[in-house]
Amino acid sequence: MPLPGVVDLFLELAAIPSPSGEERAVADRVLAHLSRVGLSVDEDEAGRAIGSTAGNLLCRLPATEPGGVALFLCAHLDTVPPLDAIEPVIDAGGTIRNSNAAILGADNKAAVAVMLDATRRIVAEARPHGGLELLFTPKEEVGLLGAAAFDESRLEATTGFVYDHAAPIGYVVLGAPFQRALDVTFHGRAAHAGMYPEEGRSAVVAAARAIADLRLGRLDADTTANVGLIDGGSARNVVPERCSLALDLRSHDEAALNELVQETLDTLTFAAGVGECELEVQVRPGASGYRFRRSDLPVRLAEQALGRAGYGPELGLSGGGADANVFNERGLACLNLANGMANIHTPDEEIALADLEGMVEVTLELVQAAREVGAA
Repeated sequence: MPLPGVVDLFLELAAIPSPSGEERAVADRVLAHLSRVGLSVDEDEAGRAIGSTAGNLLCRLPATEPGGVALFLCAHLDTVPPLDAIEPVIDAGGTIRNSNAAILGADNKAAVAVMLDATRRIVAEARPHGGLELLFTPKEEVGLLGAAAFDESRLEATTGFVYDHAAPIGYVVLGAPFQRALDVTFHGRAAHAGMYPEEGRSAVVAAARAIADLRLGRLDADTTANVGLIDGGSARNVVPERCSLALDLRSHDEAALNELVQETLDTLTFAAGVGECELEVQVRPGASGYRFRRSDLPVRLAEQALGRAGYGPELGLSGGGADANVFNERGLACLNLANGMANIHTPDEEIALADLEGMVEVTLELVQAAREVGAA
């Protein structure tokens, strides 16, 4: 029985639920596919360490000839939680969507399917290459945890690509922002809201003052700030003694991000003081930012491969994070390429058949470009 092409493979993978931490079923499908191609896969123990049912999967194709540049390709196996069953359908225009009101899972199973199918073709067509490694990670959506738990010294390649940006094929992500997560709790004093409200100190009021005074949204071309979660109080008729906030701060300029963190802490402290509340804040580092130059090898390979596959390269920045952040922080050159998925993390998520097939061609051209650069 022949192996499925990229579209059928994606349809199969997308229909397998794999929210972060529950990647086992889709990992087993990847293992089965690569086994049928004739390739072996090593799975590490990261799953146990990070609370996932699957570890990182690493598959290696040794170089077929000397002199080429080895590449690694990375995609994540998890999705954000689906709120309904995933039943992919192809509409009359050649676009895949979920027939139910839930995510499709193109983020990132479109990349998984593309990398698997391109590898199948490399093996079946005996295409020469300078070495290729495939890495599939769990729990990317909840903080790049699989990639962070992976021992990068296991990779022989030092140049890599992820396909994890929701934009038309051709968009090349030259940089991603530095991130900080702030977990904030205002501690006030509870009191009966109808009988003795003056004895209370409202943590919710203090938090509201802070939110009103914070600079939020897009602050400049490089920097964003967001209050994403609010939780507090214990009952309708009790002056709330606690209110917690979850803040996300990002900037492509690390110095500017550090200044924004301090500004935010000052604002939170002032609001707590006015509200006669105690303040508890934890500042946690998020993904580390990075920035490529057009002359860097991964960018040159991407531009060449995209052009050969019929796509006009567009260079730009991203406001989000991906496994590429982890690898770049650890000294590997890993570039993120858009793969055509759209409306990710929503019930309107979709990807075109042409984009799945197009990214297979881009992948084959990347491998060829790396072979040629290495032999030059």
